[in-house]
Amino acid sequence: MDKREILKQWVSESRNIVFFGGAGVSTESGIKDFRSVDGLYSQKFDYPPETIISHSFYVRKPEYFFRFYREKMLPLGYEPNVTHKVLAKWEREGKLSAVVTQNIDGLHQKAGSRRVYELHGSVLRNYCTRCGKAYSAEFIRDCAGVPKCDCGGTVKPDVVLYEEGLDQGTIEGAVRAIAGADMLIVGGTSLTVYPAAGLIQYYGGNRLVLINRDETPYDDQADLVLHESLGDVFRFLEPGSIHN
Repeated sequence: MDKREILKQWVSESRNIVFFGGAGVSTESGIKDFRSVDGLYSQKFDYPPETIISHSFYVRKPEYFFRFYREKMLPLGYEPNVTHKVLAKWEREGKLSAVVTQNIDGLHQKAGSRRVYELHGSVLRNYCTRCGKAYSAEFIRDCAGVPKCDCGGTVKPDVVLYEEGLDQGTIEGAVRAIAGADMLIVGGTSLTVYPAAGLIQYYGGNRLVLINRDETPYDDQADLVLHESLGDVFRFLEPGSIHN
């Protein structure tokens, strides 16, 4: 049987799917990933992107950090694509129990998903580091220089920077969801960023599906591997019912 047909059959038989996704989920919405040929890591800046989006750089050179952040990491105005929409549909139907994502764009929620574990935070949440007041992503976008709260504190995006730890509650929720899944679909991620990538090891079932254009370190552990476009696969799974 064709790999896509096997996947379609497994989806129809499953009642507790968890989807684990990375940057490749959002590229079809027009958001650049980090590691592709034209991604952030291959562009030229005064400093490597990994350095700019580290906590120590944020503290040391906040003006440069926020200039980079606004230009390259604040994906506003984008819309969910077929993958986001199909996953939200599966959740409404009671077929999918959770989405675990490395993305910070909020597109899963915009598509209608409600149980989303955002491992690396979200650009849509921003808080004053002094008083805790919440601010919108548009506030960050429209500020000049370092965004400041009414109290004078710096408004920081709720995004996990290099050198910062992941939120423990989010990790624990994601682990519970993955461990309890009858099917785990991993898509659009190179599975090279830790500790996030290591979470799939909590899945103990026999329907681990990897969908990614390139090979990953976990290909040999998967029950089904598709080196294809995520969007093409999800359009096959839900033909004609979801429009981009």
